[in-house]
Amino acid sequence: MDDLLLPDRYKQNDFFICDVFDSFKDDMASMEHPVFSLSKKPDHRVLVYESNGNSIKIKPSYTGLATILDKDVLLYLASSLMNAKNNREKISKTVRFTSYDYLIATNKGTGGFQYKQLQEGLERLKGTVIQTNIKTNGVEVIEEFGLIDRWKIVKEGTKGKAVAIEVTLSDWFFNSILGDSVLSIDKDYFRLRKPTERRLYELARKHCGNQVTWKIKLENLKAKIGITSPTKTLRFNINKIAETNHLPEYNISIENDMVMFTRKEPPKENNASGQLPKHVTKKEIEKQAKPGESYDQAANRIKGLKDALK
Repeated sequence: MDDLLLPDRYKQNDFFICDVFDSFKDDMASMEHPVFSLSKKPDHRVLVYESNGNSIKIKPSYTGLATILDKDVLLYLASSLMNAKNNREKISKTVRFTSYDYLIATNKGTGGFQYKQLQEGLERLKGTVIQTNIKTNGVEVIEEFGLIDRWKIVKEGTKGKAVAIEVTLSDWFFNSILGDSVLSIDKDYFRLRKPTERRLYELARKHCGNQVTWKIKLENLKAKIGITSPTKTLRFNINKIAETNHLPEYNISIENDMVMFTRKEPPKENNASGQLPKHVTKKEIEKQAKPGESYDQAANRIKGLKDALK
């Protein structure tokens, strides 16, 4: 009987096939740390960040560091895997998807140039290596790992257009899926043209969360973004973004080199906009909210203060 059938080359438990998903996801580790280059040109720097005696080193391959635009592949895969996981479907580190679906989902064109960019991005994702050293109780552990372990593209036609792609994620990235260490991001993230804008949105999403506001000194923000350009350039760019107000979900403003992010709308899950206590306005909440407070917490605290003064 088996001779009558073609061999079962691709058993379902060997790989996961991307399917439709409701929202995009981003892993919190790379939202916090500037893992990806913001340069549009090949970036061969070795990036080193240190904090509390621990360090993270990001090393490029001969093709350069993976860029924040290359990261779109990981966002696409994380989104599909999380959707399947939430639906109690079996997932694995090796994921299959079509290049066309990926390009459409991430708001890219579908010409030959975009297919070429996709392959070059996979090369950089495979080549970029992260090295960490963690010191605990006098013991230092040094570990090195990549963003993805391997990739494969199937091409067809006279122009050699990529039609199917298979990517094996690294344990580091796949563990963020298994541990639910991801956050939903707005689909308009993929409409942001400039890498710095994408990085600003990531940081706002990570640190503002369900809070009313997030404030950070300009120099500290520059370090979190991971740029080497002068501080005055970042200050100028933030002022321009504040004027156009085109970041998804968040407003951004700067005063005396203190940068403030505020949500354009209260978080949907809080339904705060329809449940504000009487005599408490949205403007009052944004002005008086304490660090870490959600809309509900700030609104109820302000209402309590007002009631106490009656």
